[in-house]
Amino acid sequence: MFTRSATGRAHHGNVMSRPQPANQHLRLLSCNILAGASVRSYRDYVTHSLNAMLPGRRKIDNLDRLAALLPQFDVIGLQEADAGSLRSGFLNQTRYLAEASGMPYWSYQSNRPVAKLSHTANGLISRIEPTAVLDYPLPGHGRGALLVRFGEGEHAFAVVIAHLSLRAPSRARQLAFISEILADYPQAVLMGDLNTSADSSEMRQLFARTNLQPPMLDAPTFPSWKPRRALDHILVSPSVQLEKVWTLPQAFSDHLPLAAEIRLPGASTTKAR
Repeated sequence: MFTRSATGRAHHGNVMSRPQPANQHLRLLSCNILAGASVRSYRDYVTHSLNAMLPGRRKIDNLDRLAALLPQFDVIGLQEADAGSLRSGFLNQTRYLAEASGMPYWSYQSNRPVAKLSHTANGLISRIEPTAVLDYPLPGHGRGALLVRFGEGEHAFAVVIAHLSLRAPSRARQLAFISEILADYPQAVLMGDLNTSADSSEMRQLFARTNLQPPMLDAPTFPSWKPRRALDHILVSPSVQLEKVWTLPQAFSDHLPLAAEIRLPGASTTKAR
């Protein structure tokens, strides 16, 4: 059973599932989708600012292009997905992407509702049935972490999806909080738009407090049209073998999607047929 998030906003498909082998390969994807908006230059932030706050066919087309790629992956973490407001045409974009891609499980975490104009959220889309999905508000205004647990006991595997603040002091507090919620999970992944490089002081503190490892390579993701900064990360604990990390060449927002292939040593998960 897909446990609902603390906000009660979760969904699972009515599908058959089967046990997977202990040594399991999974493909992960982290993507800041900017509520479906397409940005191709810094100028677009100004010239397209009105369009960014309004629904439109271009946003749906952009989401459809992303949905076509999602079946390549097992667990997808979204940042800056809209949960249903004016700018998305009151569409829950996590649900839309899950259903458009044929992925059976999805959940979202509401973070920053602004009247009916925008409703920012973190999102989960998964081929694997989660055991539990938990919402955690992070220190600082309008930020949160979505913890997804697969399996039980010593083989439980945790994925945290997060979108951190722009300011370093806030990020440091948020990463300290994430360190605490990951303390009970020897098999863990943190992925999302962390808004900082892996060598920043707040990230060094994260690595000191947890068993998460620094990335095997810097993969620039921002800005998507000429990537220079590695702001998006997929970080794993030592028991999770990170076999490959890459960015998708397709741009769906101002960040490139970041992908990884991992191997779990003894994951107790189930996949939908």
